Amino acid sequence: MNRNNDASTTSMRLDKWLWAARFFKTRALAQKHIELGRVLVNGAKVKNSKNIQVGDRINLTLNSLPYEIEVQQLNHMRRPASEARLLYNEDESVATKRAELKALKQASQISAAYPDGRPTKRDRRALDKVKRHWED
Repeated sequence: MNRNNDASTTSMRLDKWLWAARFFKTRALAQKHIELGRVLVNGAKVKNSKNIQVGDRINLTLNSLPYEIEVQQLNHMRRPASEARLLYNEDESVATKRAELKALKQASQISAAYPDGRPTKRDRRALDKVKRHWED
């Protein structure tokens, strides 16, 4: 029985760790991302029940943005974000790449709102007419 207790302090389930480290709001979301292959541990696709240990490298894709982290600590409880940040160490090159991708995505969304410029009064009235038609 003591052996089980030791194992729980040296390793923990991947889905639970991702939840505790605040990458996902629920464990169910973490499990879904793991099943879809968006989470790799030490370069390999794994299952939800995979036990991770300190020193494991996790590659994660959230909202099409890459994360590459190394597990620093294990914590079985979900703590505040400031404490959760201490559970892992992030690769700086991937963090800068993610920031660039975010900026590029935001810039493309700004210009995509009106690809041909703002709608004219005539276009806006046509859009309102279509919206009213679908609401009825």
